[in-house]
Amino acid sequence: MVNSAQQWLVDYDATLARAAADAQAASASLKQVNGTATSPRGEISVQVGPSGALVDIRLTPAARALEAEKLAQLILTTTQQAQRMVGTHVMEIMTDYLGEGPALEFVRENMPVDTDEPPQDDDDFFANPRVIV
Repeated sequence: MVNSAQQWLVDYDATLARAAADAQAASASLKQVNGTATSPRGEISVQVGPSGALVDIRLTPAARALEAEKLAQLILTTTQQAQRMVGTHVMEIMTDYLGEGPALEFVRENMPVDTDEPPQDDDDFFANPRVIV
């Protein structure tokens, strides 16, 4: 009985050590995740970090020619594209780490939503501008 209890503790300790190593590997992988996107005509390029927060934005001279509303919308949609890219990478890492289950479902529910909306062309944008809040 003592041997079985000792073996249980050895096995449990090994399980905890594997879980800690897996968590450290997942954390290191998540820290490396970033997403980049460029607007369709190249006026704007953005980079977002692992949390989806904007970490870099580059505006070309062509961006200065855009009206403020168009520029704002283009920045927003380009950033959302990069955030969806990050979300995909995060889900891949977390699926490997967590496996399917309630914890992964929680992560999935908190990822940016892919709207699958095609980008508006200039004529449609000005005829039906989206409200930016």
